[in-house]
Amino acid sequence: MRRRLPTPVGWLLAVVVAAGFCTLGSWQLGRAQAKRALLDQVAHVLRARQPRPLSAAAQHDRAQQVDWAAGRGHFAPGPAVLLDNQSHDGRPGVRAYRPFVPDDGGPALLVDLGWQPLDAARTMPVVPSLTGSRQIAGLLAPPPAPGLIRGMPAVQEDGDLLAVALEPAVLAAPLGRKRLAPRVLRLDPALPIGFARDLDVLPNTLPPARHLGYAVQWFGLALAVLVTAVVLTWRRRGATREKMGHDPA
Repeated sequence: MRRRLPTPVGWLLAVVVAAGFCTLGSWQLGRAQAKRALLDQVAHVLRARQPRPLSAAAQHDRAQQVDWAAGRGHFAPGPAVLLDNQSHDGRPGVRAYRPFVPDDGGPALLVDLGWQPLDAARTMPVVPSLTGSRQIAGLLAPPPAPGLIRGMPAVQEDGDLLAVALEPAVLAAPLGRKRLAPRVLRLDPALPIGFARDLDVLPNTLPPARHLGYAVQWFGLALAVLVTAVVLTWRRRGATREKMGHDPA
């Protein structure tokens, strides 16, 4: 009975590396599909613009979905939230949020008031207080995806909060709220409130096409590793046969 030869260490290493590259490629492909699905959902919602109540922001079963919402309420007094590291047209800045208390009940929700630039000294913008009852509308969406850096917000001299990640559960207590809705409202750009803004749900993040490009690169690297292993194996076997052919009988 012939004994099977063990897998060469080089081939085992090549398979492990290629599998790792394929895993990264599959992850990038999944991100591309998820973001494309989100953009398709946003396009559908914006075409219909069938408003749901603002209290829908608190529905945890729709925390990762988007809806058009409208209603009356008031902006809560107290500090604003400035989300750091938000670029626009290649310029660094922050995105301003204030908690809004809807009249139809439910917890307050963070409302995106728009983007403001930062100068070289990183002087934080002043976010005006918004008083009185107001009718607002916009796109209910998950908060911007947090990056690798997280932490508690830093209190500024004027009392506003500078945050590196927009996490309603973390921001509730510093804003003096028992809780905040898990979704935020991307305020309708047509409303005369706040700063320059749009309804882009993927700001400061990679678009689906970029994820797809990275996936192709990872899969290409996996293929390159396996092809290299095949070529090296073929060369090694060719060299072995040539050596055996020159050996005396």
